[in-house]
Amino acid sequence: MAKPAPPCTLVIFGATGDLTRRLLMPAFYNLSRWSLLPEGFAIIGVGRSEITPDAMRADLTEAMRGFVADKGGELAEKGLDTEAWDRVVVRLDYVRGDVADVETYAEIGRRVAANGAGGGSALFYLAVAASLFGPIVKLIGEAGLAREEDGAFRRVIIEKPFGHDLDSARALNRDVLGVLSEKQVFRIDHFLGKETVQNIMAFRFGNGFFEPMWHRDRIDHVQITVAEAVGVEGRGVFYDATGAMRDMVPNHLFQLFTLIAMDPPISFAADAVRDKKEEVLASVRPLDEKAAVRDAVRAQYTAGSVGGKTVRDYRAEANVDPRSTTETYVALKLVIDNWRWAGVPFYLRTGKSMTRRDTEIAIQFKQAPLALFRETGMDEQVPNWLVLQIQPDEGISLQFGAKIPGPKVALDQVTMGFKYRDYFKVDPSTGYETLIYDAMVGDATLYQRADNIEGGWQVVQPVLDAWAALAAPMARYPAGSAGPKEADELLARDGRSWRPL
Repeated sequence: MAKPAPPCTLVIFGATGDLTRRLLMPAFYNLSRWSLLPEGFAIIGVGRSEITPDAMRADLTEAMRGFVADKGGELAEKGLDTEAWDRVVVRLDYVRGDVADVETYAEIGRRVAANGAGGGSALFYLAVAASLFGPIVKLIGEAGLAREEDGAFRRVIIEKPFGHDLDSARALNRDVLGVLSEKQVFRIDHFLGKETVQNIMAFRFGNGFFEPMWHRDRIDHVQITVAEAVGVEGRGVFYDATGAMRDMVPNHLFQLFTLIAMDPPISFAADAVRDKKEEVLASVRPLDEKAAVRDAVRAQYTAGSVGGKTVRDYRAEANVDPRSTTETYVALKLVIDNWRWAGVPFYLRTGKSMTRRDTEIAIQFKQAPLALFRETGMDEQVPNWLVLQIQPDEGISLQFGAKIPGPKVALDQVTMGFKYRDYFKVDPSTGYETLIYDAMVGDATLYQRADNIEGGWQVVQPVLDAWAALAAPMARYPAGSAGPKEADELLARDGRSWRPL
């Protein structure tokens, strides 16, 4: 049973933004409901909006009622747990100030000292534009807010994207680690807050019948899919300067990739786990320009329909360059050159305005010899799949062949599986609850280390360079489809095909 986190003050830069309303405050609400917030806990919001603390509390309370109603089920029927929410909202304060102004940090220091939680322990959350990460950390250091004294901790949570490419990620790491020690830095990826993602290690290493099969002798290939039904949704300025590769691959997809591919750590301690994840990234066969073109596909969506809703061409979206060469879809083939995975390809894909929202890790096992069935007329076996569904319905399924009843020997595919919502009483959550709680207790297992960040960029940088040199064509796919035909051809060359969305 988890215990309440130690006392601290949480300082949120960008407190009036969408991230705070949609994800952070619901996460604190759930932590309060689960009795995991400490006595003496306080939240200080920092922003430029001219809003009073009382007005901010009222605004967030209204947003929380919407969060509860949107989640449906038992939680919606009971309505907002006002006792749990009051434990959060009454501890909320607000500092109006510019994050570039040193006086803002002086005022934050005074508020943290006045609260006195944990002897002055503080957790700074950077819910701001990525361009502000380095400058804010620098000013935190100059104001003396990074110093850990008399047993108090000072930690910083940094949102993604962490860098725009390998060089900028290295530069940001230098800036941040010039002020903070690695143990004070928590680079967040909300995918790691998903229960199924956290369960990957428990599933692999806690069950004796799966881990012995988790290698090249038994596995044919692995597919990792993060498909989104939504398009740009008014974020054209950000997205057209970023693209699917930078937005999704070095962080979300590589988190799933490394958890699936890593060797067993010596423990679940943060650095033991992150060491093994880094080994995976270091073992990926480098993609030179030729491989970057051959084994990577980029594409943009064109006009189409998703869920019955008309979607316009990406280049016609607001704040998108009509001649844009920014990809909304990426497919990659990666090969890991180590003993466990030699010869086993990993296929990754992610895209916007696709058929449906679907995030899954699918592992296809090698087929058994057909010799036993040569007199039955069977010329093809049913594929064996282990599927870890991350969203929308978190769960795990195993697909295999079973004999169809009757005198003829023939196999058909059957599925055994479970969904978390059916087997466990799970409250609706944002995925941030575990991550914020871990940062408060100082457990960095689910956070990325500096070398993990740079290792991910190291893998994709040759692809970005090839695309920047226009060495690879831009494919197109209709909104509402499963992606471009070029992505299908990526697997077809190897005699394989994507699982249907």
